[in-house]
Amino acid sequence: MGVKVAKFGGSSVADALQIGKIKNIIENDPDIHYVVVSAPGKRFSDDSKVTDLLYLCKAHIEHNLPYQQIFQVICDRFMAVEVNLGVNVGLKEAFEEIRKNLEAGASADYIASRGEHLNAMLIAAYLGFDFVDSSRIVRFDEKGRFMEDLTNKEIAEELKHHERAVIPGFYGAKVDGTIKTFSRGGSDITGALVARAVGADVYENWTDVSGFLMADPRIVKDPKPISTVSYKELRELSYMGASVLHEDAIYPARIANIPINIRNTNEPENPGTMITSEPAKLEEGQIIAGIAGSKDFTVITMYKALLSSERGFIRKMSGVLEDFDIPIEHIPSGVDTLSVVISNKQLGGKLEDILDEFERQLKPDHMEVSDDIALIATVGAGMSLRTGVSAKLFTALAEKKVNIRMIDQGSSEMNIIVGVENKDFEKAIRAIYGAFVS
Repeated sequence: MGVKVAKFGGSSVADALQIGKIKNIIENDPDIHYVVVSAPGKRFSDDSKVTDLLYLCKAHIEHNLPYQQIFQVICDRFMAVEVNLGVNVGLKEAFEEIRKNLEAGASADYIASRGEHLNAMLIAAYLGFDFVDSSRIVRFDEKGRFMEDLTNKEIAEELKHHERAVIPGFYGAKVDGTIKTFSRGGSDITGALVARAVGADVYENWTDVSGFLMADPRIVKDPKPISTVSYKELRELSYMGASVLHEDAIYPARIANIPINIRNTNEPENPGTMITSEPAKLEEGQIIAGIAGSKDFTVITMYKALLSSERGFIRKMSGVLEDFDIPIEHIPSGVDTLSVVISNKQLGGKLEDILDEFERQLKPDHMEVSDDIALIATVGAGMSLRTGVSAKLFTALAEKKVNIRMIDQGSSEMNIIVGVENKDFEKAIRAIYGAFVS
């Protein structure tokens, strides 16, 4: 018998019906000992997340606007869940305390955290689990910086006394007891922290999707699911724009080598995607783990005779971009050429000034600029073990008449990144997917 930590996201705890699904999942898996929950999310497309409503209450008070109607909507929503679950956790008293703190100028972090806090109280009572307040076990210093080692110690020590418990995600407390939240999506971080501290065999992250897909379903029709992916492969896909867990939410489980299983609360029979430390054994014929990409990059290509023998060229180029506070995405290079890839969002209106500095400091013979480039990463740990992968990719793009403007293969040989024009982005992804996924 192992120990699992299960985190349930906002859509999984949006109302009593969804929370009922959680109870069925837990009753069918006695290995789930610790449950981390988000605040209630949207129940339907035009609905509001409770956290957003709480932030709105705070904003109204700060601008001397009436907030009571919004606050009542929040209260009514939680009261409905309490009634439908058939529990009693003293919500009226909790609402009165929150209201008083709101009017007394409580911080936005405190106000926003109450969604998770109240939801965890309700779900703990419904499951018959202990309620453990995150403010007692997730620690920040006086400047609001997360205290990783102390948090790990506090969680492990506290949960020794609870065989089964529900913990609210998203927040902790400073040393003086002041509530401090993680960034949005912080419940995922809390779940991974708990998994690490208790030495879980698996960390299950339950949401409204059945794991990850090999490509964006808005571009590729019915893409295959990813059954298993390594942390490194996931990092590559995430970096290139795939909608996956944020690195901060993975890190605590990753350093403890705890597998993360992405599951769907609405389809509990689906095994979802397992994230592991090492790449899984590939299925017959499988080469890649997934394809991801983003549009709107600028590529500045510099040509200079004997560039490869000039000392300090890359350092000076990087220094110019650092002075403009511009991060570098990629630096493909040749014997007498060097390209730098920059996100248009980061570039802002600084392009002409950057080009002037490149001219002044680097003295290239010639420069070319392309500002409508999309980057596409084909990712898979098995790529380095197969011959002809690059040829297969480039042939697929050529057959669809997609012009490749840039090629960059990572040093790990886990990905091949190509740059194409924005207008060819979707066509290129479909071509690559068709070539590698039967």
